[in-house]
Amino acid sequence: MGGTRALAGLALAIVALVAPGAQAETSYVHAGRLIDPVGGEAQPDRLIRIVDGRIAAVSAWTGAPADGPVIDWSRYTVLPGLIDLHTHLADGFGQSRDPTEPLKHGPGETALKGAEAARIMLRSGFTTVRDVGVYRGLSDVVLRDAIAQGWVEGPRMLVSGGYVTKPGGGGAVTGLPKGQVPPPEFRIGEVSGPAQARAAVRRLIGGGADFIKIIATGAVLAVGSDPGALELSEAEIKAACDEARTLGKYCIAHAHGAEGVKAAIRAGARTIEHASLIDDEGIALAKARGVWLDMDIYNGDWIAEFGTKEGWPAEYLRKNRETTDVQREAFRKAVAAGAKLTFGTDAAVYPVGLGARQFAYMVRYGMTPAQAIRAATTEAAAALGLEPEIGQAAPGFAADLVAVEGDPLVDVSVLERVAGVMKAGRVVAP
Repeated sequence: MGGTRALAGLALAIVALVAPGAQAETSYVHAGRLIDPVGGEAQPDRLIRIVDGRIAAVSAWTGAPADGPVIDWSRYTVLPGLIDLHTHLADGFGQSRDPTEPLKHGPGETALKGAEAARIMLRSGFTTVRDVGVYRGLSDVVLRDAIAQGWVEGPRMLVSGGYVTKPGGGGAVTGLPKGQVPPPEFRIGEVSGPAQARAAVRRLIGGGADFIKIIATGAVLAVGSDPGALELSEAEIKAACDEARTLGKYCIAHAHGAEGVKAAIRAGARTIEHASLIDDEGIALAKARGVWLDMDIYNGDWIAEFGTKEGWPAEYLRKNRETTDVQREAFRKAVAAGAKLTFGTDAAVYPVGLGARQFAYMVRYGMTPAQAIRAATTEAAAALGLEPEIGQAAPGFAADLVAVEGDPLVDVSVLERVAGVMKAGRVVAP
């Protein structure tokens, strides 16, 4: 880990030395239509000027400039790169019927599969992701840094380093034979009591985590875990969130159950993941505190269909049935109440690359297409604290762009079929 950081520092130093004499790299994109997620409108026939990976100007198309190449996306609607706030790319192998799957692969295998997942995710139009937990502690830090160094193709990543969870809880490897204990690197965030919660936060942030993921309630896809029940006390959640804040970071909370959602909000969580069983009081509390709800309302259908076909544990399928429709109706209520909502899919529960399917679900359950796009651009960027950097195709922002055929402001499902992707000024797909 220290070697990776040393290389990163050396690279930055080299850039600083050569930058003054370097020629700015300029390129252009000719967009047939350009979506502004803030206004929920599209402007026709735009020219986007890109300098050193950032958008320098947006203007009407009047012809090809002479000072740089022009990417011809005049047939397409162009919008800012998409942001998914709930992924598990670095775990690599994704969800399976075997709860102990994470223990059956070494770190090398997991890293290679994580790199494959990152590449697929980027090429599906998601240029930034928040990776919200790995079983093998800090493996997500390695993937994030490899992408930042250019060694691996993938989206910009922010990572949690692991889970702050009770022993045997929703963030632990479960379903092991009696007496078997996972290796220490799989228990980096296990805690019992506020003091251990604080220590785990220091350990994860010290290892390179960008934020802290709290497992406040039980999980759907964990053996012996009840999604509606608190697994950490409010005091433990608060201790972790307070410690993260002291260290200049923030915490998010996995919370299905209504009481867990409210406890996590009161304790200081920035976003609530899943929020499947949230009640009216919880929605009102989230709105009042300015907390984002990050609700994965697509993947319940995948679990029901493919989990059944592939023989996933009956407990998983039962808990999925008990939470899927309830969560979707809660999402509808949250939209109607004006609560802040982001785009998070639980990518890796279903095959990575299919996350844009969730847009249609968000529209079905109460959002307009423009609201769904904002959830995956400007709202997601704000939840990350990166609203001046990403989420808009406007001057000063990173040149992260996605091109699609059709008009996603009319039919949001066109985002499932990406025609082109640019990250930081570089075309990566097709």
